Amino acid sequence: MKLFTSVHDVPSIKQFVNDALALKANPYAHQGLGKNKTLGLVFMNPSLRTRLSTQKAALNLGMNVMVMNLDKEGWALETQDGVVMNGSTVEHIREAAAVMGQYCDILGLRSFPKLNNREEDYNEDFFTKFVKYCAIPVVSLESATRHPLQSFADIITIHETWDSLKVGANVKPKVVLAWAPHVKALPQAVPNSFAEWMCKAQAEGMIDFTVAQPEGYELSENFTPGAEITYNLEEALAGADYVYVKNWSSYKEYGKVLTYPDGWMMNNEKLKITNNAKVMHCLPVRRDLELSSEILDGPNSLVIHEAGNRLWSAQAVLKAMLEEL
Repeated sequence: MKLFTSVHDVPSIKQFVNDALALKANPYAHQGLGKNKTLGLVFMNPSLRTRLSTQKAALNLGMNVMVMNLDKEGWALETQDGVVMNGSTVEHIREAAAVMGQYCDILGLRSFPKLNNREEDYNEDFFTKFVKYCAIPVVSLESATRHPLQSFADIITIHETWDSLKVGANVKPKVVLAWAPHVKALPQAVPNSFAEWMCKAQAEGMIDFTVAQPEGYELSENFTPGAEITYNLEEALAGADYVYVKNWSSYKEYGKVLTYPDGWMMNNEKLKITNNAKVMHCLPVRRDLELSSEILDGPNSLVIHEAGNRLWSAQAVLKAMLEEL
């Protein structure tokens, strides 16, 4: 594996999940793979789970790790070609990424969208140029449009907590991605990525998938092929086995927070509609706004289990990359 930015870089979700669970059972079995290899982690935005889990995954594989918070510790980067750099930018991404590629064997990059211009964000210009100019394998630690390590951890979590999948039964879990309120405009990266992974898992016969959101909050259809789409949360929750709660801003009216009817926060009352569903969230979560404390602190919450699996998703990706160096 030379690049990990989406589910499209994964030939088989089932096989990749099994690889991750094998690492979870034996974390240090492949320490020789990373000997004398260096992982560089470049953050343009804050991180807790992504930074810690990816560092730990690299250490489990015997790698050295260097971390740079480029938004605070680096030069302001220019990304456009053909411009005279007589403004606030100090270094061009051509040189910056290329130099990082000289020091590292694999690079991880995290960058967020500005949520001002949909075309600019969805072109992934910064990420694409970084990959091009560093000239070594790159793993996405989140981009403007996707968060694949999170989504991989999510499908690992669903797989290992669904007994019927373990024994190969024909019963498939119903998974619901449910929009939730927030006080600010958030990117579509996590829901885009989760939907994309769930749609592929559905195509592989692993799950049934539904997306529920208020009108105006529809995701790009590119990320939801085959998903059932509804504007009725209660309708979506009926018979659900997993509910993935997440806020996102509007894609159509890009980056905006639109008005919506009451009743979109998951709580124990709504949980009664489900098939005693397990509830997931990528974290960080705004308690009693996005998701009720009674669920987060109750037996149906998988958020900590899910966060723990971020380690194994990262380690499986790094292992696949190291095997091709």
